[in-house]
Amino acid sequence: MAASQTIESDKKPFFMAIAGNIGVGKTTLTNKISQRFHLQPYFERVINNPYLNDFYKDMDRWSFNLQVYFLSQRFIDQKKISQSAEPCVQDRSIYEDAEIFAYILNKQGHMSDRDYQNYRDLFFVMTEYLRKPDLVLYLKASTWTLITRIRKRGRDFEKSITIEYLHELNGAYDRWIERFSRQTNVLTVNADIVDFEKYPEHIENVYERLIPYINQEGGDGRDK
Repeated sequence: MAASQTIESDKKPFFMAIAGNIGVGKTTLTNKISQRFHLQPYFERVINNPYLNDFYKDMDRWSFNLQVYFLSQRFIDQKKISQSAEPCVQDRSIYEDAEIFAYILNKQGHMSDRDYQNYRDLFFVMTEYLRKPDLVLYLKASTWTLITRIRKRGRDFEKSITIEYLHELNGAYDRWIERFSRQTNVLTVNADIVDFEKYPEHIENVYERLIPYINQEGGDGRDK
């Protein structure tokens, strides 16, 4: 009896991350899932980010600065997640910073090999101490869907995002998800055919798919 109580007390609260390319709808879904399942949300620092405007104007100059900023901010969130007793949902995981964005910036020549290796070394040291998500919900969309949604939301600093850049990111996401699915649970949602803002009923199917994972990890899966 004492042993089972110890096991129960050591159980970590449910932790899920929502992964996906720029404009795919991660923040909207994070909001909705956090409210539906009473999960503490952790959002990506996009608004008031001190580097984004400069980055999209001059990727060569600001790519390393931006990636280190995102890495540090997400590491702060991950520490909070590790120390919290509350189940949570995170808008983009720390792993995407290195495996997707820094990788593509280096591949396209916007980040030098020296800066990229420095960044990778820092990333691996930091993530060695972090807990992986119990579930990654991957929002997968075509490049055309992404560029359409980016243009629709009309953020000034995103106007210079190219179709080529999004296409490269999509390829990196698919390769990373295939690898990461060997380490944790991954649930893929086809974001080309769902629109959570225009068609709220689409979210119900996502909720149904999430309930078994949340119940398994100690959530109730129901509105309170």
